[in-house]
Amino acid sequence: MFSSYRQGAGLVVAALLTSSVLLTAQTRASREIPAALSLIREADLKRDLYAMAGPAMRGREGGTLDEMTASAWVAEQYRKIGLVPAGEGGTWYQWFNMTRTRVSIPNSSASISGRPLGVFRQIIPLGTVPVEASGPVFWVNDPTDTTVDVRGKIVATMARVPAASSIRPTSYTFAVRYSDAALNATTGPLARRGAAAVIVVADAAVDSAFDAMNSARSRGAYDVANAMPRTGGPAVPVGPMPALGTGQVPGFLVRTMMGAALRAAPVVELHIRLERFESPSVNIIGMVRGTDRKLRDEYVIFSSHQDANGVRTTTEGDSVHAGADDNGSVTVSQLAAARAFVRQPGKRSVLFINHGSEERGLLGSRFHIAQPVVPVSQMVAVINGDMIGRNHPDTASLLGAQPPHRNSTALVNMAMRANALVGKFTLDSLWDRPTHPEGWYFRSDHVPYARANVPALMYSTNLHDDYHTPRDTPERIDYPKLLRMARWMYLTGWFVANAAERPGIDPGFKLER
Repeated sequence: MFSSYRQGAGLVVAALLTSSVLLTAQTRASREIPAALSLIREADLKRDLYAMAGPAMRGREGGTLDEMTASAWVAEQYRKIGLVPAGEGGTWYQWFNMTRTRVSIPNSSASISGRPLGVFRQIIPLGTVPVEASGPVFWVNDPTDTTVDVRGKIVATMARVPAASSIRPTSYTFAVRYSDAALNATTGPLARRGAAAVIVVADAAVDSAFDAMNSARSRGAYDVANAMPRTGGPAVPVGPMPALGTGQVPGFLVRTMMGAALRAAPVVELHIRLERFESPSVNIIGMVRGTDRKLRDEYVIFSSHQDANGVRTTTEGDSVHAGADDNGSVTVSQLAAARAFVRQPGKRSVLFINHGSEERGLLGSRFHIAQPVVPVSQMVAVINGDMIGRNHPDTASLLGAQPPHRNSTALVNMAMRANALVGKFTLDSLWDRPTHPEGWYFRSDHVPYARANVPALMYSTNLHDDYHTPRDTPERIDYPKLLRMARWMYLTGWFVANAAERPGIDPGFKLER
């Protein structure tokens, strides 16, 4: 009996010890979570996203009045929340000029045997290059036949059926993805064999995407002066306009109905001229000042972008690319984090930056890292997000968490701890790998900072079929998931803002594709 009593007492003691350990762990975890976390609320995220991605914003295309409308809206939210303006001259704004180079429709022309073709109506230049070419069309029945001599000729051929592996699996509509792959498969080999120009006749699948291809290609190419180049390095001016007869072999797309006319070996005239102009774009920057006198001149950056893809061709009755997930989801999460930091500041200061014209080539972040509002040496971490409100409710990605993209193990550990406490997501590591076909790590605003050796992460719930389409609307967002993502990002930033030591760069880090 005594033995039974001792055994029972031991079980009670063990249970009490286990309970004590659990309570201690729960207490420790609760102490890590600031009270202001409760200010990040689903209702606020939903209200703000319906405003930012609503019809009035018209898709917020970079370099347009619609982006300006969205930027002013973000700045007004910053003001209401109580942030301090941290842009130029005591304002919310850091302005830059977006340089756009495109085919000049009034100064370009194309014709077949003297019959004019409407540029970007009946014939689409596939690149932003000047062209001066005339002569008979050389029709190629089989563009894969390498015995056919195409050197110096204006070649016309049907679009090749692309390899299934070359069709990007998750970006844009399938018709556009298929068309891009088909055009690359057709023009590339002929250009490498010496063709002077390549005219691709659309098959039925490519023809169905003709208007969408037209809308995308007519926009041209974008850049920004005095910014970090796309592949890193010191700030440079925008390069000169391409000269006639230099650069890539020009390619063109025509509709299926043009095939018969081109098979008849007509004479074609191709005269493509470019134009270049500048449009204003802007970064919106607000700040919460840190509380520690020694640490307040170090900055944690929360990063998003306010632009989307504007008004384009009509898809399923809608032409506005509302950009709810891309990237309204992160912007409204950033606003929620700002409310929390205003109520409960950290030891370090926090910058909230909406980067302009991200969709045009990371223009705002490339400009800011070259012309920063605070010294780069005082930027301790960038908490960037891109598309955080869709897909499976319990999965997410943390890009920059594994080599070769990881530049700060210390920052990754803080993010992992925050996920364990409030996100509780199963992390998908595939999207962070350099072998992933989307190259997803390199497509958002953390990249210029990482190239400048600022610890940086990208939070995402990854691509989906509505990406860059009019279907990316507020009603398709998973708001409970968005709430968890917003709290995860906020708590990571809170850990960085209050850490005794700033997260360091891993030895030997070098960002490479």
